[in-house]
Amino acid sequence: MRLATKYILWKFIKNFLIILLSMELFFVGIDFLQTVKSLPNSANLQLLYILYNGFFTLTITLPLSIVFGWVLTLTSMIKENSLVSFYALGLSKRDILIPVVVASVFITSILIALQSTPLAYSYEEKTKILKNKYFANTQNNIFLKYNEYFIYFNKLYPLQKKATNIHIFKVKNTDIVETIVAKKALFQDNVWKIVDTKITKKPTTMNWDNTKISVRFDKFRSTLKGFEPAIISNVYKGNAQYSVIDAIRTIVLLDTQEFNTNKIKAILYSQIVQPFFVLPMIILIFIFAGASSRFFNSAIFISLSIFSTLAVWGSLFLLQKLALGGVIIAEVAIILPIVTLFIISLLIYKKRVI
Repeated sequence: MRLATKYILWKFIKNFLIILLSMELFFVGIDFLQTVKSLPNSANLQLLYILYNGFFTLTITLPLSIVFGWVLTLTSMIKENSLVSFYALGLSKRDILIPVVVASVFITSILIALQSTPLAYSYEEKTKILKNKYFANTQNNIFLKYNEYFIYFNKLYPLQKKATNIHIFKVKNTDIVETIVAKKALFQDNVWKIVDTKITKKPTTMNWDNTKISVRFDKFRSTLKGFEPAIISNVYKGNAQYSVIDAIRTIVLLDTQEFNTNKIKAILYSQIVQPFFVLPMIILIFIFAGASSRFFNSAIFISLSIFSTLAVWGSLFLLQKLALGGVIIAEVAIILPIVTLFIISLLIYKKRVI
């Protein structure tokens, strides 16, 4: 690695961490001061609230901190004439830009990886603490369709992966042909294992003389393969919080049921695609920055950079909300603007730099 590359990365990462920490402390601190009177008296729950809120805030502050860190790094290099010195030593604009882009991709990938963990549900968890419902882990009276089954759970325990008072109705051509009733079911080995079941079957052909309903009792019955408790819970609540893995599983599952998955796709795209808006912003800011401190107005440059970044981020956030509301399909609301932003930045880079 070149000495100049190490210098650029050091300044960029240092500025990024300073801005990220400052924004985290500011937003989390302000929120805590506003909600401290509503929080439980337990110090452990208050600490959990701060941690959950910190990660939820991180999904917003981290991408912005990448761009703001680059603006600050670029400004200091221009004012110190470091940028001109690099050009004089034979470095191209590409040599200066590539390390920052690679570092930004790496940092953003870490955020996406964290979004694949239970931390993705931080907003939901902190809301439960605020409403003093953190230890309430049940959902009541769930009724859903899965393939040819209609399922009713009187109580669902998503974390324990179990349910009580289950009724499952198998339907063919709008006709109920089988019912399964049980007091308890456990989700194990990717299937629901129902305990002490009562299975009632209706004959397929009706005859007045010898047709009868059959009833049998089974100790165990495995059914509803792949119908995970977390998916059931999120779908039934209309949850706006999914981890990346849960979102993918839910989309695959619901697509087979011919359900509308636009909202879940919007959540998934906002987690794995939208954070990368920082890359074209980094390129555009670098392209329109001057090289010499003699003709460089740092106040105007910083103001315009921050304003344009917030404007782009706000527009993407608005489109995401429209996709979540079903107004615009997720691909058009999230993927298309990011792709367009990349194309614009690369075309301008090609025209002004290459």
